[in-house]
This record gives sequence, structure tokens and C-alpha cells, in this order.
Amino acid sequence: MFMSEVNHQSIKTNGINIHVAEQGTGPLVLLLHGFPEIWYSWRHQLNYLAQNGYHAVAPDLRGYGDSDSPINSDSYTLHHIVGDLIGLLDHFGEHKAYVVGSDWGANIGWHLSLFRPDRVKGFVALGVPYFPRSPTDKTVETIRKVYGDGAHVCQFQEPGRAERAFARYDCLTVMKKFLLITWTHFITAPPGMEIVDFLPTPSVLPSWITEEELMVFADKFQESGFTGAFNYYRAMDLSWELLAPWQGSKITVPTKFIAGDKDVGFQNGGTKDFVEGDIFKSLVPNLEVVILDGHHHIHQEKAQIVSEEILSFIRKLSLD
Repeated sequence: MFMSEVNHQSIKTNGINIHVAEQGTGPLVLLLHGFPEIWYSWRHQLNYLAQNGYHAVAPDLRGYGDSDSPINSDSYTLHHIVGDLIGLLDHFGEHKAYVVGSDWGANIGWHLSLFRPDRVKGFVALGVPYFPRSPTDKTVETIRKVYGDGAHVCQFQEPGRAERAFARYDCLTVMKKFLLITWTHFITAPPGMEIVDFLPTPSVLPSWITEEELMVFADKFQESGFTGAFNYYRAMDLSWELLAPWQGSKITVPTKFIAGDKDVGFQNGGTKDFVEGDIFKSLVPNLEVVILDGHHHIHQEKAQIVSEEILSFIRKLSLD
């Protein structure tokens, strides 16, 4: 089948410039990366969706890669990022799009679906389910209560702390520590230790990624630094405050949730019980759950299977 090229452009949206990689023509599929990634984590899906008649668009989310990185962490709420995405849809002249998100991208996709269901044809979430907002406890405090101060979310709060810790390593090593993670339990560093020091550096690469591919990520973070990425965590409590009007709201768009059975915290962190239980299905009534053999970055690790799951979901919705 004809291979189209990945094209790049910078799009003005919501007061900033967002870099996007795009491939193919047809209905729009928006691909949202997580931490610590860039558009390139969707390289397999961009190509696959383009070959199957779709316009696949993978932005560098604000603060990442070649997109603008506002200095103030208050500029990284879910509302800001969803606003960026609405601007992208408007730029492409698409009233509705299919949306796929992994990790932070899944969280953003859930809230795009929550705020603007009129703009989402269907949503595929990888790894991170839709958790109900606590009416009383802010997000970071909730995580601190459950996992302690060693949780990465807690360690990333103080400006400069995680930046200093990450700076002790070259960016390729940081990528290996986070992208190749195989731990199945929730990541919490022991007292007095930084999470980036606690995570092991694999000496052998898995078969699904090469050193050259890891360098694409590393080179971009070498240019941009990690502050933009950390600011998502630093805005979590502000997002919690701003989400109050949606307390108790459901996600009404058709959704497929995909997770690896060896994802961080899936088996023993309560995720498995939650996604297979009644609360998740009550919050997301139009839901399909798929559990695959794999880890956290499953769209790269099991690229073909995940691509097929995305396409089958999209095709089914286009027939409805």
C-alpha cells in the first residue's frame, strides 16, 4: 500500500503554537501522547491509520517537543490543554474527530470528551481510566495519602526539584528509565530518594524499540528540558478546583479502554478491579474494555495489536 510521508506544521491555537505531525487523508484521528513522550510515540499508529484511510494527527502537547512551553505551571490545567485541542480541530475544519490518548494523553482525552462531547466521535484511552473527582480532597493530597511522598506525582510538585534530579542523567538514560519500565507496582521511591534515581536503567533494550528511536525522544528533551512536562503535575490541584462544575458527570462518548496487564499498578494498584467493576462502567456507560499482554507504553510495545484495536473501534463507530 502507498506510504505517505509524515508532515510537520506549527499551528496557532489558544494563544500558543502547537507542533503537529500528520500523515494520511480522511477522517481525523487525534493522537495524544503521555509522559515523557512527544508525537513520535505514535509513529506506528500514524503510519497504520494513514494506510487505512485516515488523517492521523499527533501533536506535541503544550510544554513538549517543538510546541510552546508557557512558563507558569498554572497554564497547564486540563482546561488549557483541551482548549489547545479544540483549536486544532477548528484549524483542520473538523467538527468532530476520533481521539486516542495514552497516559497523560488519556487523561486529556477523557476531559476533552467530558467538556466537549459534541467534538468527539469516539475515544480510545490507553492505560489511564477515568477516575471520578473527589468532592473533598485535592488530587495530589489523595495520591500522597495512598502512596506517600515518594510517589512521582508528589516529587514533581516543587519547582526545580525534579529538574535537578533529572539533570544528573543524560536524556537517553532518562528515556530508558521511563519508557522501558517493566515494574508492575505503582512507582514510589523510598524516603530520601528521587524517583529518577530509584528507577533502574535497563542494560538491554526490548525488541520493540531501538537506540535510534530512543534518541529521537532524548534529543527533543535535551532541547526542551522537562519543566513543561512536570507542569502538568504541578497544575493537577488547580485542575481539580476548576473541575468542580462537572462533579458527578459521566463520559457519554463511545469509548474503548485498553491496558496492558503488566502496566504500572494495574494488578496490585487497584486499576484492574476498577476498570472491571461497576463504578467505571457507570461513569462511562458506552464502554468497551480490552486487556492486552503488555506494559505501560503499550502503543509502542504492542504497536500492531493496538493499531488494530484502534482501527476496529473507529470502523465500528463509522458504521453506526
